[in-house]
Amino acid sequence: MAYQVVVKSAALGALESELEERQSRLATLEARVAQMQEARAQQAWQVNARRARYAAQRAAYEALRAHTRLQEATLRKLEEEARDLLERLVQRKARAAAERNLRIERRERAKQARVSQELKKAAKRTVSISENPDTPGDGIKEGVEMTLALPAEPQFLESEADEKWKRSFRSASATSLTLSRCVDVVKGLLDFKKRRGHSIGGIPEQRYQSIPVCVAARLPTWPQHVLDAHLSEVNAVHFGPNSSLLATGGADRLIHLWNVVGGHLEANHTLEGAGGSITSVDFDPSGSQLLAATYNQAAQLWKVGEAQSKETLSGHTDKVTAAKFKLTRHHAVTGSRDRTVKEWDLNRAYCSRTINVLSYCNDVVCGDHVIISGHNDQKIRFWDSRVPRCIQVIPVQGRVTSLSLSQDHLHLLSCSRDDTLKVIDLRVSNIRQVFSADGFKCGSDWTKAVFSPDRSYALAGSCDGALYIWDVNTGKLERSLQGPHCAAVNAVAWCYSGSHVVSTDQARKIVLWH
Repeated sequence: MAYQVVVKSAALGALESELEERQSRLATLEARVAQMQEARAQQAWQVNARRARYAAQRAAYEALRAHTRLQEATLRKLEEEARDLLERLVQRKARAAAERNLRIERRERAKQARVSQELKKAAKRTVSISENPDTPGDGIKEGVEMTLALPAEPQFLESEADEKWKRSFRSASATSLTLSRCVDVVKGLLDFKKRRGHSIGGIPEQRYQSIPVCVAARLPTWPQHVLDAHLSEVNAVHFGPNSSLLATGGADRLIHLWNVVGGHLEANHTLEGAGGSITSVDFDPSGSQLLAATYNQAAQLWKVGEAQSKETLSGHTDKVTAAKFKLTRHHAVTGSRDRTVKEWDLNRAYCSRTINVLSYCNDVVCGDHVIISGHNDQKIRFWDSRVPRCIQVIPVQGRVTSLSLSQDHLHLLSCSRDDTLKVIDLRVSNIRQVFSADGFKCGSDWTKAVFSPDRSYALAGSCDGALYIWDVNTGKLERSLQGPHCAAVNAVAWCYSGSHVVSTDQARKIVLWH
């Protein structure tokens, strides 16, 4: 019995110690639970704070979205108003041009009618007129007969004038028409063509400088002068009419004028003010003005010798890729990637006609009454400049990059991205020859190719920096020139005298070849 008491006592002690241990563990766990509950309450407070901050940010975001939508609506409205204003401005300009042309036409008709009456009166008598070239235009001598060589006459005078133009005038005192007056009258009557070589009564028209005559172009053989002319690639090059002045234009928005002196290029002048990369340069027939096409949706006109642009021809809605003078210094044509070709009256810096040409225009050239455009859709289109109408389309295999018209206006040279040059005979309007060569590759959409001034050769630069020259008469590759160009050749020019060639590339170089 006593033994059982002892055993029970020992068991009771063990249970009490276990109870104490468990109570101690319970107290520890209760403390930990309290700590965790406190942490949970703190985290719940942080969650609520973050939710409140998120709600505020969400409200601010929604306010910003509403403000943005409002601003976008305002912007769209302003853009629509701007387009509306531009359309109205273009329409007003078109109406103004039409009214101005109508007024001019009426004045010309009245002038022609008045002059016709004067001529009818003057043609009734015979007069002997002589001209002394050393005297002023109104100096008249009697004793030597002079006849007026006249082009085709206006339609409204055909029946009467055939008889009367054959008569000679009787005396200067009997009429008030001096020799210069006669010349002015005939010019007004006959829609005188502003072309070199046309004159009346032996008086040459003083509108062009003398242009060197090229009897036989000399083939370039070696680079005579090499220089880094621009800050970036050089896209355009063109000789002036006298062959001693050269213009280059580049992606640095500058046009540099150079004098060709003793086989070297000497800096003459820099023309500034272009709003974008220069893609084309052209001198007027007198060499006193320069026209450039730029990537800022405009063409710009400079007077040679003045640094700042004289006029800006704006109206295109995309990059202007070509700008060329017509046969006079007062009219020009531009082509653009906005699928239009525009004719400009440079006296008023005004667009006189817009022609929709259906495809990106990469280059244009001008004939007497024809505008020829080369396009991205692999076609060459011919436009009658008197009416905005396409009169012919010639397809070629590749995007047209450039066009070059021969001096006699009878042949057209095209360069295209199929790595060929094509000679088109404009008398029969078909492709006469196709030039290609191993190694020749057209380097860009604005690679330029040109005729030699005597039309004996065709010249183009390749993407490997070489120049290729073909004989137009035989159709064979005459020679290829590996020179200092280490990048694709963008443009080439052959001077009017036929003695020099200039090439430009995408690595800023200009090379004068001899």
